[in-house]
Amino acid sequence: MNIAVIGTGYVGLVTGTCFADSGNNVICVDNNPDKLAKLKKGEVPIYEPGLETMFQRSIREKRITFTDSLADAVNASEIIFLCLPTPPGADGQADLSFVLNVASEIGEIISDYKIIVNKSTVPVGTADKVHERISQKTDVEFDVVSNPEFLREGAAVDDFMRPERVVVGTSSERAQERMQLLYEPFVRSGNPIIFMDERSSELTKYAANAFLATKISFMNEIANICEKVGADVDNVRRGIGTDSRIGKRFLFAGIGYGGSCFPKDVQALDYTSDEYGYDFKILKSVIHVNDLQKLTMVEKVKEFYGDDLKAKKFGVWGLAFKPETDDVREAPAIYIIQALLDAGAEVNAYDPEAIETFKVGIGEKYASKINFKSDQTSVIEDVDALLICTEWNEFRRPDFETFKKNMKAPVIFDGRNLYNPDRAEEFGLTYISVGRRSANV
Repeated sequence: MNIAVIGTGYVGLVTGTCFADSGNNVICVDNNPDKLAKLKKGEVPIYEPGLETMFQRSIREKRITFTDSLADAVNASEIIFLCLPTPPGADGQADLSFVLNVASEIGEIISDYKIIVNKSTVPVGTADKVHERISQKTDVEFDVVSNPEFLREGAAVDDFMRPERVVVGTSSERAQERMQLLYEPFVRSGNPIIFMDERSSELTKYAANAFLATKISFMNEIANICEKVGADVDNVRRGIGTDSRIGKRFLFAGIGYGGSCFPKDVQALDYTSDEYGYDFKILKSVIHVNDLQKLTMVEKVKEFYGDDLKAKKFGVWGLAFKPETDDVREAPAIYIIQALLDAGAEVNAYDPEAIETFKVGIGEKYASKINFKSDQTSVIEDVDALLICTEWNEFRRPDFETFKKNMKAPVIFDGRNLYNPDRAEEFGLTYISVGRRSANV
């Protein structure tokens, strides 16, 4: 099929590359000249495992091209995917200006039947708004479809190529037939393509992310209770995770969720609920708990050293909001490092992929005060304590003797529960994690 992908951000680039690698002809549109130049040269602007190999193959085989001409892409394509940013406002409302402005432009361009697909995460009712915008500009027949993405950063290629399900919202039989053909190669193992109305499809994405965020916040609350009563959150997790009604995933306690999806989507669903006069109490609690959880590590640091950290130097392992990505949006490390610097501490920091994006994400005011290091060992040299904020694999099996050799004192605040407290105790480490007993405190 001939496909246009409008927007080459995270979702757009993964979507376009995966469709191209599956034999479709894909034109990607972006209005950023610097990004376009890099894409045309075969440079992938994001870190996502497996994407670059597929991207290079699609370029070699000329199945994916890049342009700044929306008209050229629309005219050459049957299906047009809108993969545009929908950033949250201060009140949590999703900003639809990018989506609706492009919809208006498409209305001025189309001259034959097109399927316009909302791939961006958008509030309930957006398909109707897109349809209205296009209809204001043309009498040509078209359909607007909701097709939310369920991509996990760090596993997005596998999620797209082997989806657990594909959700398509459309009231058009013609559009349903074409979307069925488009996605059939991706569900040969038997996973479903679920067709529904547009509004249910839009809400499905928000409901999924809100539920997963709720599981995370719930387990973080359980971890906080564990610390009070002397229980171990890992034991509790194993005890409830084997219940098939609950499941094992998203039960790991830590320092809160971040990224481009959960914070934005939970806030957007809460805003929609308020807009329709419904007080979504659980969701408000999820947001509140997550905001507090991001700074629990700083609270533990201050309990250990006191509120005045001016004479202290800390190392930080992990800046991305999760491993296998360079995405730092709403990453707990941002809030933790800001709080440490505001308290007068000195900070060394390292991440395998996210140093450059972190400098942008935290802002020049704070980035200029951080000692960014090129490896994990140099981060801990002569520091008072190490803080672990991201569970990269390379952090999971350190030489514990290295801590004692390089640090002023072997003190670890582990926000991701990477190590066994008993093992840390054996090596003489002071080890403070989340929802578990501390060692040598």
